[in-house]
Amino acid sequence: MTRPIARVLALLEILQRGGTRTVAELARRLDVDERTVRRYVDHLLDLDIPVRSVRGRHGGYRLSPGYRMPPLMLTDEEALAVLLGLVAGRRAGLITTSVAAAESAVAKVRRVLPEALGRRLDALLEIADFTAPARAARTAEAETLLTVAEAARERRPVEIAYTAGHGGASERVVHPYGVVAHSGRWYLSGFDSASGQVRTFRIDRITIAEMRVGTFDTPAGFDPAQRVLAALAEAPYQHEVSVRIRSKPEQIRSVFPPSVATLEEIDPGTSWVRARIRAQRLEWIPPLLAALDRPFVVEQPDALGDLVRALADRLAYHAKAR
Repeated sequence: MTRPIARVLALLEILQRGGTRTVAELARRLDVDERTVRRYVDHLLDLDIPVRSVRGRHGGYRLSPGYRMPPLMLTDEEALAVLLGLVAGRRAGLITTSVAAAESAVAKVRRVLPEALGRRLDALLEIADFTAPARAARTAEAETLLTVAEAARERRPVEIAYTAGHGGASERVVHPYGVVAHSGRWYLSGFDSASGQVRTFRIDRITIAEMRVGTFDTPAGFDPAQRVLAALAEAPYQHEVSVRIRSKPEQIRSVFPPSVATLEEIDPGTSWVRARIRAQRLEWIPPLLAALDRPFVVEQPDALGDLVRALADRLAYHAKAR
């Protein structure tokens, strides 16, 4: 089903073809009721688009004579910002629409640019490469993302239908404190009525989102991004890792960010910090401990200690190569 924003644009496109369109015709073509058509017309009027209401038996809506959408006028830097934003967002997996929609948006912007500027931008897009690998888009419905973002801004409760990673479905009311983009996914962080706790939800797993009446207050000092990182670090995995490291927390964070490890001070009188990591695999941890280059003790699991010693043996062997 076409999303509301797309329907408003579709209404404008119909009206730009000329003539007077009845409310019944517009409702049929947009697949909405007549009341919704009038609301979409109000949206166009809010954008200073001159939609005229025609009364009478054959009345309806039409655009003022001679009106055309103004051409898209962008400076070189503005055009570069728009196109690179679309390309980079798609590569990062943060575009919440289909690949076809993103490519269509790029094409539309490209078509209305001056020829000389368009050729230069084409050259950049064709030869540009990225050091970070492209992420597969995990499409969250644009309407869902926009709904929870609006609810967070307006501090309105939102009722969601959610499918957990294990496949279980549930419905709950959430007080959305913030929306966060991380590693190619969008997350919602807020108070969950079902558990009575602050929870983190993947937006691509929300199948229905509807704002409800009422308002709420966001806790003072609440940081949605940090809460999402902490939730990801605390998520259940196959291995529960605990390592004592003699180092300052900021040094540890240079190798193990908040999304990977939680840190706790062992004793204020010592320089030891305990890092707890949840991991599906252990092979990636020893190289990072080596890169940290600080004294450490593997508390658990024993398999991690074996991997550390195996890495040390390989490094010693390679160092002797001639």
